[in-house]
Amino acid sequence: MSAVIGTGIDAVEIGRFRALLVRRPRLVQRLFSLEEQSLAKRRNDPVPTLAARFAAKEAAMKALSTGLGGVDFTDLEVLSEPSGAPRLVVSGRARERAGLLGVTSWHVSLTHTEILAMAVVVVA
Repeated sequence: MSAVIGTGIDAVEIGRFRALLVRRPRLVQRLFSLEEQSLAKRRNDPVPTLAARFAAKEAAMKALSTGLGGVDFTDLEVLSEPSGAPRLVVSGRARERAGLLGVTSWHVSLTHTEILAMAVVVVA
């Protein structure tokens, strides 16, 4: 079993996130890959799915100890396994940072209610 290198947790208020996307609709393309957008569009309401993935990206940044701006949001892609479990695909500066830290595995958990989306990321 590998040692935990970092953990991150983040929460996003779905209503505030929805309002932000209404005000700045192009933000979706800046924050999410085409595949992430496609996953969200399969839902009756895509915003909770996007909010949870946004939370996971911020949690991953915390787990990598970079903070906001340390890596690009598009360097972190939150996809789904065939089982529905989330998985994190890392590229660019996020992959470089993970390599420097010796990260070999990513563990992601997502959840949301009508009001709040949350994510936890553990890197080992």
